[in-house]
Amino acid sequence: MPSHKEICDACTLGGSFPVRGEGLSRRRLFRVAGTAIVGSYFANVVNPPRLEAASVPALQGTARNCIFIFMAGAPSHSDTWDLKEGAWTPGAFAPTSFGGLRFAQGLMPKIAAQLDRFVFVRPVLSWAAVHGLAQTWVQKSRNPTGVLGDVSPHIGSVVSLEAQAQRKPGDILPGFVGLGTSSMIGSGYMSSRYAPLVVPSVSITGLQSVKPPNATVFAERYGLLQALDTDRAPGSPYGDVPADMADFYTQAKALADSPTINATFSYNAADYARYGSTQFGATAIIAKQLLAANQGTRFIQLTVGGWDNHANIYAANGGLFNQMKFFDPAVGTLLADLAATPGAAAGKTLLDETLVVMIGEFGRTVGPVNAQGGRDHFQRMSVAFAGGGVRGGRAVGVTDATANKVVDYGWSGNRDIRIEDLTTTIYSALGIDYTTVLHNDPIGRGYEYVPFAKDGVYFPVNEVF
Repeated sequence: MPSHKEICDACTLGGSFPVRGEGLSRRRLFRVAGTAIVGSYFANVVNPPRLEAASVPALQGTARNCIFIFMAGAPSHSDTWDLKEGAWTPGAFAPTSFGGLRFAQGLMPKIAAQLDRFVFVRPVLSWAAVHGLAQTWVQKSRNPTGVLGDVSPHIGSVVSLEAQAQRKPGDILPGFVGLGTSSMIGSGYMSSRYAPLVVPSVSITGLQSVKPPNATVFAERYGLLQALDTDRAPGSPYGDVPADMADFYTQAKALADSPTINATFSYNAADYARYGSTQFGATAIIAKQLLAANQGTRFIQLTVGGWDNHANIYAANGGLFNQMKFFDPAVGTLLADLAATPGAAAGKTLLDETLVVMIGEFGRTVGPVNAQGGRDHFQRMSVAFAGGGVRGGRAVGVTDATANKVVDYGWSGNRDIRIEDLTTTIYSALGIDYTTVLHNDPIGRGYEYVPFAKDGVYFPVNEVF
């Protein structure tokens, strides 16, 4: 019998996204941000021309922010968001009924206490059961091997682009931030202005650095650099790359000059304990603080790996129990804190204004576990939504006794929900026209925010709201 390692030799990618690492210094922040300067070799990427649909579709517009919690490695849907009980179910799961929902209260007690804020979307079907392909598909909302697949941006870059017009002079934070991983999909062919600020790990002391020792001298030298480096000015004969570099310098200097940036990226011991005393919990704290600062960040991805449980999924000190020791307190406390924090609009909380999405790249085999006591790759999956106008305490769709086949799709499409449908749902919540086509791509084909959405093939799961 082959080992689970032999069965899935490529699973290390999905199951080991880094959530640990060195502390974040200011120098490291700028160095990591600099790696996001990619693409932008083509014209009109900063203010791209559009082809609008004949009519803008009805949009929910219930949120202004999105926290996208990417559960890399693919969690078992039948043990989490679509609980199915059998002889395999550990007693410690303590399955409990909450209205019409059955939930593993013993596995996720803090989340269970807030089920009225969650909706679980169950008839979701991944396009692939291969980590690398499916992970990229989820984050780009398109086939990575298709036309424009290589140069397409992360959906967070699209959100950042759309939010650009609403940025205020004091908005020093990037529109898109990625926490908990050292490698993320960037802005593709779009300007680096919309690329994520990638922060692999965070520290209780924040940026761990001081401002330039002599601010006056620093300002003079920066001014001299601007005067000498005229190739970075708009209309440079060298194309858009120098302009991208100019944007990067401007954003980096704004962060260096900010008196509040260190507070945004640091936290105290009490909060660290409330969020579970883990690096993932720390990134959740920073996500909340980035949104509370209201200085330009609109899309945050939290990446948390370790869900690739081919073996020993129910081990007392491993598998799902180990994962939920840090996932449950972090997510549960994050939602509670967002709900207790005033939003940008009068009478709104940050949770009211923030769509929280919890998603992996696919699901895991259902029913009895495999010979190694685990669950293998499976295209059927479930996704959790909270906040941002979501009508909680419910599930969309019904699956059979093992979460294999769909019994009732539960939404207007009356079919399997695909990643593209989920992306249109996110865009709609944020008030973004998901049928938009940009005509600034490198081959002139037209970049669709969601492929075929303009043709009505994919559309929002409005039953979430």
